[in-house]
Amino acid sequence: MASSNFIDYVKIFCRSGKGGAGSSHLHRAKFVPKGGPDGGDGGRGGNVVVRGNRNLWTLLHLKYSKHMFAGNGKPGSGNNRTGASGKDVIIEVPVGTIIKSAKTNEVLFEITTHNETKMLLPGGKGGLGNTHFKSSVNRTPRYAQPGEPGIEKWVIFELKLLADVGLVGLPNAGKSTLLSVLSAAKPEIADYPFTTLTPNLGIIEYYNNRSFVMADIPGIIEGAHKGKGLGHRFLRHIERNSILLFIIPVNSENIFTEYELLVNELKQYNPELLDKDRVLAVSKCDLIDRNEIKKIKQNIPDVNTVFISAHTNFGLDELKNILWQKLTN
Repeated sequence: MASSNFIDYVKIFCRSGKGGAGSSHLHRAKFVPKGGPDGGDGGRGGNVVVRGNRNLWTLLHLKYSKHMFAGNGKPGSGNNRTGASGKDVIIEVPVGTIIKSAKTNEVLFEITTHNETKMLLPGGKGGLGNTHFKSSVNRTPRYAQPGEPGIEKWVIFELKLLADVGLVGLPNAGKSTLLSVLSAAKPEIADYPFTTLTPNLGIIEYYNNRSFVMADIPGIIEGAHKGKGLGHRFLRHIERNSILLFIIPVNSENIFTEYELLVNELKQYNPELLDKDRVLAVSKCDLIDRNEIKKIKQNIPDVNTVFISAHTNFGLDELKNILWQKLTN
């Protein structure tokens, strides 16, 4: 997925359609010069609806759609004919999209399954025709209801990727390399920080045609919860992951300290993230002798830990086994 094509945040002005006016028509015919009321009701205004689509992975298709207007209802007419309803607007979004009010930042709802449909803005009701107002004391009412106005609102669409495993680590920890080896994903890889500028998803094949989804987000730095680095922009993508896989290179100055730094950033951003299962993968083990691993194990966090090398495939089967066990237990 090209970085310029990954859009996970859009702000759109939406407006539902106004209802059509009721008719105040009085029946007239060749031999009925003074007929009674026969004005029809106005049509319903169009709704603005949001629908999940599992075939979408980004909000790119909404990037240049700054206005979404549903159709207005048509007015009623004589002979008790109801006006046509306004055309609905259906906004398709990827699964995992949250819809917020731009004014209050309140979460209105979220789309979590394919074809899930939620009403964003209902259209205005059509006005009643004058037939509804006739009575024994007013046989020929010459008035009808106007249609209800539509609703307009600035709305934020925010995508949070749905994945089973989310990769967490400092820049240049080896997250993208691991994802490229375990899956068919082709993230940009280079020997410098912040190579990954957009999230990447990969499907990890397990035994007997089973699989799970792994997400690689840009590296976290100290202060990310305050928006430093790529901060808030991508931290939200790990909120929906079932397991957090921490990646720390074996040549880190202090694996324990680096792990605590990452945990603290997640805690400051959203304390609920610490309730998720965690696994630590010590990467780039091809840089050291296997005998040194025993020494390093003496100063690592108290969490399920696997020593791996994406270049030599060392420890990758063990890593997949642990992740699968946690996902299925």
